[in-house]
Amino acid sequence: MSDAAFDAIAGPPDEAALREAIRQRVEAAGTSFYWAMRLLPQDRRDAMYAVYAWCREVDDIADSDRPATFKLAALAAWRDEVEALYAGRPRQLVARALHEPMLRYRLRRQDFLAVIDGMEMDARENICAPDLATLDLYCARVASAVGHLSVHVFGDASPAAHRVAESLGRALQLTNILRDVDEDARRGRLYLPREMLGRHGIRDAEPMAVLRQPALPAVCRDVAGIAERHFGEAEEAMAQCRRRAMRPAAVMGAVYRATLRALLRGDWRDPAARVALSRTAKLWLVLRHGLV
Repeated sequence: MSDAAFDAIAGPPDEAALREAIRQRVEAAGTSFYWAMRLLPQDRRDAMYAVYAWCREVDDIADSDRPATFKLAALAAWRDEVEALYAGRPRQLVARALHEPMLRYRLRRQDFLAVIDGMEMDARENICAPDLATLDLYCARVASAVGHLSVHVFGDASPAAHRVAESLGRALQLTNILRDVDEDARRGRLYLPREMLGRHGIRDAEPMAVLRQPALPAVCRDVAGIAERHFGEAEEAMAQCRRRAMRPAAVMGAVYRATLRALLRGDWRDPAARVALSRTAKLWLVLRHGLV
């Protein structure tokens, strides 16, 4: 249901109705972050749901099949909505849900805007074989910026926590790229860096053609090495943070690191094969890293 339709039926929602609407959106999305968010106390969980729902709003725009002009205009509207949020006049349902968390947890405007910057990279044109610097910038915008918002909600906004956000965000995004290489290629996107493609003799930047190259697994292993380095750096920074506050980050890191290792075992022999952890494996990781 759109925000306008929600308001037309129910009128402007009170705080409880607003939180419930956002919770339903998050649960319907089936995010792998759900159980990590469930570790948080209720007020922080509601805040994290609102951050996640906002990220889905802008991500859905960037991933839609609409023309680039439409997507860029829609993202520009969300940029205006962020300004309205910080002026105390949010209009959209998701932005209204962010207002209290923004004040309570001192969420930074620059992080919301960085996420939109990253979505605009996807919306402007299909990314195909970016150089390493562009890939790193993309990961910083679409993932690490979300991490910076998240650590404030988790309850640790220290420099070490922001280092966790920088490294873990990149590690998660690179894992997503390696997991979704076939899905992205079918959308005309290829996030594997051109330097690594060239190192292994792949000169073609056409996504589906790259997936047919015998050297594809070697390229993916190189990218996995970068992700693994970021996981290690996040773990080191996390050791300097408040352990209880970092439980959701620890769970997300453990689940994605296990996914990366499953991808390495499969070695991208069939790029279309979907790699996912079992529910039991995820539950074990939640218990090990989130509750112990």
